[in-house]
Amino acid sequence: MSQEAAPEQPLPSQGPSGGAPKGLLQQMEELMAALTADLSQLDADLQSSAGRPEDTPA
Repeated sequence: MSQEAAPEQPLPSQGPSGGAPKGLLQQMEELMAALTADLSQLDADLQSSAGRPEDTPA
């Protein structure tokens, strides 16, 4: 995985409310959703392999 921590484009200026730019919030939500999906898949893989000790790596 080669995702960069910093965006390549400059961030838009913050609105008068002082909150994070909507684009950044949207990007963070998408990354969190992807992370949750990856963790769910990893958990499913671990649960399915728990009953098969012969498949565990040395």
